[in-house]
Amino acid sequence: MQWSQEEEDNAKEKVAENSLVKVQWEDQDKYEREASKYWNEFYKTHKNNFFKDRNWLFLEFPEILPEKGRERLKTEERSAELTKINSTNRFSHKNEMFEEGETYLKKSYEDGSTSVQGDVYNKTQAKSLTDSPQGKNYGGELRWLESFPGSDATYRILEVGCGAGNSVFPILKVLCNTPGTFLYCCDFASGAVELVKSHSSYNSAWCSAFVHDVCDDALPYPFPDEILDVILLVFVLSTIHPDRMQGVVNRLAKLLKPGGMLLFRDYGRYDTAQLRFKKGRCLSENFYVRGDGTRVYFFTKDEVWNMFSLAGLTEVQNLVDRRLQVNRKKKVKMQRVWIQSKFQKPLLLSPNNSAETTKRCP
Repeated sequence: MQWSQEEEDNAKEKVAENSLVKVQWEDQDKYEREASKYWNEFYKTHKNNFFKDRNWLFLEFPEILPEKGRERLKTEERSAELTKINSTNRFSHKNEMFEEGETYLKKSYEDGSTSVQGDVYNKTQAKSLTDSPQGKNYGGELRWLESFPGSDATYRILEVGCGAGNSVFPILKVLCNTPGTFLYCCDFASGAVELVKSHSSYNSAWCSAFVHDVCDDALPYPFPDEILDVILLVFVLSTIHPDRMQGVVNRLAKLLKPGGMLLFRDYGRYDTAQLRFKKGRCLSENFYVRGDGTRVYFFTKDEVWNMFSLAGLTEVQNLVDRRLQVNRKKKVKMQRVWIQSKFQKPLLLSPNNSAETTKRCP
């Protein structure tokens, strides 16, 4: 959906108003230093009951699966019965996501906490490196490396900021029927990782969950660089201080194979969640702290493009998803805004790549 000029002007006015009073510097420093503590408290309170499983992930990001896995799903969808069931599920998944958002707004709105996730059904796909001659030779090089979790896999996925596993377990449900695949997942809240590992569906043969702070460049990952086919970055980058985002993206880009894909979805500028913040919750421009101490940033499409391009990745998809969410019972309308993007690591970097990505293309 498109916004009218009046709607956009009203949104800008509300943001200007709620940004007038900034959080004190000493408190800002506390929120930065103790970020993991606030998220640990969040998961200690809510455990795995707060968000519903993201069963819609494969509709938004079919690239999560290797090519053969996608083909298998397509074959299954040709069945009339499965198509009918899938249609019902899509409607259900949309409702689940909106209900999830309304729950977060209702529970935390009074103290400034707002969050929700949305969905886009876009089938854009990029060809995997494993289909190329380079990709077929890549696995041979890994045999020379020291053994690590997932070292025998041929297709590897990393979810950054896995939380309680609301993406992990829908993915594992499919991966367990896809030989040669392996899922890594990390979070800097140790309580979240423990929730994942204690889940009945967690299986170390298919998945490795670990505590990791993506802002710490010196902290090694439990696997070598350039081995990942997919990185999933969903509603995570917005929780990080804007000054540290580029470093995080740069480091993640090094983990991707040439031809690997980074899948991104996060809050967009002037989302209802941003407009509902009260004065005194703003940390810096478009960056806020919720009542529970967790933080959130609201992106523009250009900001996302610049970050991933500077990391040497190529745009496959980069869109603004605007949706009107209506609570008919309460007669409340909410303008939701998300950014969804897919960026790929080039198979071969051109000599001019670094220079070209320092400028924003029209």
